[in-house]
Amino acid sequence: MNDEFKETKGFLQNISDGLHVFIRDTMPDGMILVTQILAKTILLLALLFVLNFVFKIVVHFVFKLIKKYSQNLVLRAIYESKVLNMMSVFLAVGVAAKMVSSVFYRHPKSHVFFDTIFGLILVLVFAFLYVRTLKAVERYFFLKGDYARITGIRAVTQTLKIIGIVLCIFIGVSIIFQVTLENIFKSLGAMTALILLIFRDTVLGFITGLHVSASKSVKVGDWIGIPKYDIEGNIEDINLLTTKIRNFDKTVSTVPTYDLLSTEIRNNQVMAEGNRRRIKRAIVFNINSFKFVDEALYQKLESINLLSDYLESKKAEINEMRMGIPYADNIINGPQLTNIGVFRRYVLNYLNQSPNIDRKEVVLVRQLDITPQGMPLEIYCFANKATMKDFEEIQADIFDHLLASTKIFDLEVMQTIGLKN
Repeated sequence: MNDEFKETKGFLQNISDGLHVFIRDTMPDGMILVTQILAKTILLLALLFVLNFVFKIVVHFVFKLIKKYSQNLVLRAIYESKVLNMMSVFLAVGVAAKMVSSVFYRHPKSHVFFDTIFGLILVLVFAFLYVRTLKAVERYFFLKGDYARITGIRAVTQTLKIIGIVLCIFIGVSIIFQVTLENIFKSLGAMTALILLIFRDTVLGFITGLHVSASKSVKVGDWIGIPKYDIEGNIEDINLLTTKIRNFDKTVSTVPTYDLLSTEIRNNQVMAEGNRRRIKRAIVFNINSFKFVDEALYQKLESINLLSDYLESKKAEINEMRMGIPYADNIINGPQLTNIGVFRRYVLNYLNQSPNIDRKEVVLVRQLDITPQGMPLEIYCFANKATMKDFEEIQADIFDHLLASTKIFDLEVMQTIGLKN
């Protein structure tokens, strides 16, 4: 191997000598040195491109040979992240850096300059290789479909990316100014507070990513709501600093990632996956329309299928309880049916017989506190379809029917604007 290296070195020196002599014999005296260095620089760059081309072919050939006998997701992630391309560039630059002394052996003073340049290029290429390797790790978990873990992985990889890039910058500074890394780190020790302030969001994002991954509270693809920002949509991406959310109106919102830990997050994904969504809405009634059910109203209501059995049993129960009560003819004496109470029972029966309501969950019709606008009657139940289109249709159908039914019970629904005819 050493003999082959010496032969290559001698071959490059011969080419360099040929250029050196040719330029010396053909160029004016004032242009000889500049032209020689320029020509040898072009030669070195040409060798770099040739080496990159050769290494790329070799690396891809070996990779495809391995991939032919293995369909491992790791190999696919490496290939899609273009790690191999950067690896071939890194190898080519490394070999080209070793050729500097052979190509410029007649110009020893230029060695320091070219060693510095190639040192910086090597650091830069290594930084790209490092970033693409971390991207391959993220890509592997994405291809694997492990969306719950990918948030934590991204927090780790992006933190490592920042640390790696900062270290590469320090190495580049040490190459340019010929300063040891130890001295650079010592000078940074006095700036710890400033560094922590600069990287505050990064540190918080890293901690949040680990927490979210461990607790599996949210993941990419989840339908979430953030009341603080009035945002509701699906998570498209969670990275170290920001979380991207695709809103239902097709706009995109970005929030700081650490808000996933410090802010109230409403995760609707469990509801969507369970195909159940809560209906919680009230109808506000004018309390002046409340009254006891008299004989005329009773006869009108007893023909309603959902109420006939209830009214019959309640009438028998009330008649039995009113026996022996003084002044029983007065409707206010003793138990009695009211139009709002019968309507409340009607709503409950209507919801329980509806095929669009999940009867395994709570089905509740309740009165809320009276307000200046009237008395709210709240419907609390769960639709058995969670998609927005289906849910809104179910909810609208229920309230269309109930609002239209109130007139049969002689009830008046309150509204902000409008007059009673």
